[in-house]
Amino acid sequence: VYVRGSGGLGHAFGGGSIDLAPGSVFAPGKRRRMNLVAICANIFLPWITFSAIYAGMSFSLHYQRPTAAWLLVVFGLIATGLSFFLAVRARQREMDEMWYTFSTAALLVATLAAAIFGDINFWFNMQPYYDVENLNTYPSVNPAREKGQQLMDAGRVYFADGTGLDMAKAMGFKNLDLYCVAPITHGQEQMASYDFWAVGVNCCSGVSSDFRCGEFNNPHARSGLRLMRDDQRAFFRLAVQQAEAAYNIKATHPVFFYWMQDPVAEMNAYRDDGFKYYLLGSFSFFAFNLFCVVCAIVGFSKIGGTEAHELQISANLLRSPPEKAAPS
Repeated sequence: VYVRGSGGLGHAFGGGSIDLAPGSVFAPGKRRRMNLVAICANIFLPWITFSAIYAGMSFSLHYQRPTAAWLLVVFGLIATGLSFFLAVRARQREMDEMWYTFSTAALLVATLAAAIFGDINFWFNMQPYYDVENLNTYPSVNPAREKGQQLMDAGRVYFADGTGLDMAKAMGFKNLDLYCVAPITHGQEQMASYDFWAVGVNCCSGVSSDFRCGEFNNPHARSGLRLMRDDQRAFFRLAVQQAEAAYNIKATHPVFFYWMQDPVAEMNAYRDDGFKYYLLGSFSFFAFNLFCVVCAIVGFSKIGGTEAHELQISANLLRSPPEKAAPS
């Protein structure tokens, strides 16, 4: 008879006695011995994988070389597959595969979570920062003299003194959200073309001239940060077309900006949020993975104790002399 332990098969036993392989992790009365190398590997390798993929998906690599960023995700999945292969091979060789199985699950969670949350962090924080950072900066722009075509590469615009928002010509276009626009004008001059517009979402009523977007009530606000959301630009363009029809004005080539006092501070806020969410995600995953490893240690130890108890019962039964049959 053979008894399977963690490392393979025990020795044959008979004659009312049972012998286990030396150092067996399931020796009677003992719990499963923990492999410190496996524990450390499962604490740090999934976390390192998560941090590397999260960084690649969040920052400049994703912006400049998106294919390389997604290749990191592929490498994470390959590492997951390798861990699964090792678990299967260990099982086929009648070895303990539990930590390989745990590593497979941990690497899969790390890879998928890093890809998803990294892409979200990039989309909402880092991509707007990189987009505006790579565009041009224009100082002392007079909207009454400059045309939209002249500032096609504008990322940050500082308007000339006397520039403000013409609240009387504000307009809103509703498509689920309310897309609000107001022309940026210079003094009270009537302009041939209103090409510069302040924009915002859900910050006006849409039925009256009550534009309340950005720093509309800041008397020191005289700058614009370029709108980079392609999915919103078409709706703001429709709002401008409504304003053209309602106020009998012309907007030959409208360019959209968020109205504010300090565009640089706003850009830095995007960047700081991106790094903040990266650090928060990295440390949160480390804590989550550490908790899972501790739970696995406790669970694997109890499994070892249960199997050892069952083995002890079997040994006691084998040591018991067979009962003699009663004479007929």
